[in-house]
Amino acid sequence: MNDTRTLLDTKEYPDSEVQKNRVITLKEWQDNWVNHKIGFHQAEGHQLLKKHMDTFLKGESGLRVFFPLCGKAVEMKWFADLGHSVVGVEISELGIREFFMEQNLSYSEEPITEIPGAKVFKSSSGTISLYCCSIFDLPRANIGKFDRIWDRGAFVAVNPSDRGRYTGIMLSLLRKGFLYLMSVFSYDPTKYGGTPFYVPESEIQTLFGTKCNILCLEKVDAIEKQNNAGTDYFFEKLYLLT
Repeated sequence: MNDTRTLLDTKEYPDSEVQKNRVITLKEWQDNWVNHKIGFHQAEGHQLLKKHMDTFLKGESGLRVFFPLCGKAVEMKWFADLGHSVVGVEISELGIREFFMEQNLSYSEEPITEIPGAKVFKSSSGTISLYCCSIFDLPRANIGKFDRIWDRGAFVAVNPSDRGRYTGIMLSLLRKGFLYLMSVFSYDPTKYGGTPFYVPESEIQTLFGTKCNILCLEKVDAIEKQNNAGTDYFFEKLYLLT
């Protein structure tokens, strides 16, 4: 127990620039889906989200919830089943189709006129709409504002050099009274190159701090989930932005 506490108290790696030139292309992400290299997918859903769901939803109904880089996250069905409206964006059409298939949801698809080559997939119930395009093209589709954002596997997957652009898009989607829940990882980036990429709290403060209040809800040891990283410690941190 003491060893665990000591690890959890480990200070963050001081140099946040180590991974700044790391780039993963959209084609590489699409290939990961084709080749089933989707270790980031959590078939049982995200346990920290489940634990903090009441804090995130605050008992409100009819919310619009945004999932950036959504993959086939089962949590999208969770929110839809609770009566909320879900919108996601994902570069992999395969990932989107697998979501609807695995959740036994019928759906339709149509082109997004504002983004050549892009599509939107909509559940027959109308509660889930998933846009197949780059997150950086999404603003052209005018998808409106959101009450909640669940950012898991998104901010940590965006190339570090693109985080400023990504943050600008996220902030532009938020309604007054929003809650933005974000999962990030802390580890020694000199021993593991990502993904998920390393995100120090100082960078969250720099990017979001002028517009949001930032609270770390929980920090947990996640080394077992990432045992191939070759790093001595690996923490997952859950932040609530308001």
